Amino acid sequence: MKGQVIDFDSTVPIAFAKITYNNKTIASDWEGKFTIDIKDDNKPIVFSYKGYYDKTYYQTVGAKYILVKMVTNNTLKEQEIYSENQVNLIIKKVIENKPKNQPEKALNTFEYKNYEHLLVSANPDSISGKIDTIYKKSLFGKTKIQLDSTNYKFKKLVEKQHIYQTEKVNLLQHNNDGTKETILASRMAGFKKPLYEYLGLNLVSYSLYDNSLEILEIPIRNPISSYGRKLFVFKIIDTVKIQNRTVYRIYFQPKKLNSDKLRGLLFVDAENFAIAKAFYRIYGIININATYTFNFMKEHKLWFPEKRKFIVVKGNNSEDLKVLGGTIKFNSSLEGLQKDASDQMYLKLESTPYDIKINELVSFKTPSIKIDVPEASMSKPDSYWKSLKKDTLDVRKIRTYTNLDSLAVAENIEQKIFLGKKIFNGYLPVSYVDIDLKSIIKYNNYEGFRLGIGGITNNKLSEKYKVSFFGAYGFKDDKLKYGITPSYLLEKETNTWISASYNDDLSEIGQIQFATQARRFKIYDPRPINISTFYSNKAASFFIESKYIPKTDIYFGISRSEILPLFDYTFFAKENYYKNFNLTTAQFSIQWNPFSGYMQTASGRIEIEKRFPKFALQVTKSFDNVLGSDFDFTKIDFKITHEIPYLSGQNTSFILQSGFAFGDVPLTHLYSIAPNNLNRETLFKRITFAGKNSFETMFFNEFFSSKYVSFHVKHTFNKVKIAYKIKPLISVVTRMAWGNLDKPEQQIGFQYKTLERGFFESGVEANQIFKGFGLTFFVRYGPNALPKFEDNFALKLSYVLNLGF
Repeated sequence: MKGQVIDFDSTVPIAFAKITYNNKTIASDWEGKFTIDIKDDNKPIVFSYKGYYDKTYYQTVGAKYILVKMVTNNTLKEQEIYSENQVNLIIKKVIENKPKNQPEKALNTFEYKNYEHLLVSANPDSISGKIDTIYKKSLFGKTKIQLDSTNYKFKKLVEKQHIYQTEKVNLLQHNNDGTKETILASRMAGFKKPLYEYLGLNLVSYSLYDNSLEILEIPIRNPISSYGRKLFVFKIIDTVKIQNRTVYRIYFQPKKLNSDKLRGLLFVDAENFAIAKAFYRIYGIININATYTFNFMKEHKLWFPEKRKFIVVKGNNSEDLKVLGGTIKFNSSLEGLQKDASDQMYLKLESTPYDIKINELVSFKTPSIKIDVPEASMSKPDSYWKSLKKDTLDVRKIRTYTNLDSLAVAENIEQKIFLGKKIFNGYLPVSYVDIDLKSIIKYNNYEGFRLGIGGITNNKLSEKYKVSFFGAYGFKDDKLKYGITPSYLLEKETNTWISASYNDDLSEIGQIQFATQARRFKIYDPRPINISTFYSNKAASFFIESKYIPKTDIYFGISRSEILPLFDYTFFAKENYYKNFNLTTAQFSIQWNPFSGYMQTASGRIEIEKRFPKFALQVTKSFDNVLGSDFDFTKIDFKITHEIPYLSGQNTSFILQSGFAFGDVPLTHLYSIAPNNLNRETLFKRITFAGKNSFETMFFNEFFSSKYVSFHVKHTFNKVKIAYKIKPLISVVTRMAWGNLDKPEQQIGFQYKTLERGFFESGVEANQIFKGFGLTFFVRYGPNALPKFEDNFALKLSYVLNLGF
């Protein structure tokens, strides 16, 4: 009889459980599986494991399978299990010997080629080919009968081909400057040229010795890291031989029994304490299996990577789950494992090193760029792939390329993705011009409806030159606004552009904007809708933008502005009163992403691994008496953003932002810290659209500061199913800010408050409740809470546009 031992609550297999029958004792394997001979059904089978109640079974002779669900002992449920002293010493030596065993540290140089194949497929034998009868109730309770042939069609498809696949050959090089990856060849089913974004994916770590392992691009604490022994418990199973070397087989699992973290088997060389082989498992909303094998190189006394294998299958999830942007999707229903054929899908990645060279001369350029993608690597002929010995062709694989290529042509997939990328950044390509979707229609309290047209020339016209432009008309203020910015490409590799610009437009007062801030398209921009306080800004500028320094975006510009506040305001400085004024400013801005990974492509540098924290710094200097400038002041702005993603799909984000302004600073250039609330009598009259990282309970123009610091923290949970098609994305948010204002006597004719005592708000966001629409609710509290109780609440609408990628 075969069987498996699992945890009753989490369904996670219990590895190496003790199984006693007829005075004989065996153990389940590391997947909780076992085989036992039953000769007398009157004798009990007893299952035991530390931290669980013993389980006793009486099984009928001739039974084929048993699933044993063990329950944790409540007295031990929250307690930690500790490693025995012997295995603890072995793991300690593994950690101590990492510098001698990790190729990146033990070897002066190495390089090897690596063939990698990723596919999404399913085993046809696991899918029922029946045509099901489905009974569905309509909105009014009437039963409808439908025939569902989905499983039948799916089975026929995967019998012929895989669902999706891609391959690449890369060159991995290491020397004293670091490790560099160069793509030698790549192809994706359905695409003439592979997508750069895929080539940057790191689904599973190359090295097992780093403090964090990469699983689906999410860092997971390594059990053999310096902190690993505090999180995991280790157990020696036995000793085995690999390549005639004695190896300890060691199982590890989280110290807390009910945890769904990493589990696995490590095969540790008994002589040099290196990893000779490893199996990793994660059980949760998806089940992840990773296998690493190594080859012992006698001349270097080193275990060098031989193969990586990585498989993702459906886990115990209660929500729809997409992996790699929907390339593989699992249905939410637990019982759907048998009903929904797509839940039999799996994602498999295999990579195999070859042409290995050790301690030979290795050199490469720009080590800070993680991946180089030469243009020639994107279009290798079929003969190249056929020549690869590592290319283990199968019939379904060949058909996949043929069928998906024809499908891509028929569906025009490449053009749709090209168009999608443009729209994601707010543009619609029309011939030689990309139309700016943000410029077409806007609304605010000063201009009323604002209609316009804007855009930027694209590569069809020229790769060296581009011209951006806009023109708009406000129906309420009856004014025309316009601007033009011609640019020239100085260096393609570092995306270095030099530009000149002239704009005659409106600007929001107290706005905090970083020049290096990435542009992202929003179907609406909620904050300006309710703003009445703008200033007219006629500005001529000259600036340069570049990614010359790796892992940075840099902006430097000089501008002269004629500023006219469009509200009742006077600025007092240098013993004079100013209703309008001129400014000549220089601005330097840098966005630094030190932990992100970058790819060098033929079209420039791309951030392909968005890692946190990220840092932004901006310095703005206004010069008195230069080109008619009226004031001298300095502004320094700083921002840190950090995100922590989890394999469960949840996410925690933090923003710390601060600004300091010194000198004669007019109200237009002070800080209002992104308020987004209307000063009206009742809660429902204040309902508008929620902003992003704005203070939802702070009234427009309520606070101004010359120095401030703000902090935002947000945790987003998985979608919660409330009803059919109603699955909101729930987030809890807390925001706070402190500030003060130097020389308040300079600001005349405008009522405001200051933030010395701090501002605090917290709330809940329920986004994407239905058709992209959601609700947010925030409450204001602390020293700046308002006397009238209901004025401290804000109820807002939210909207998320799903572009499908």
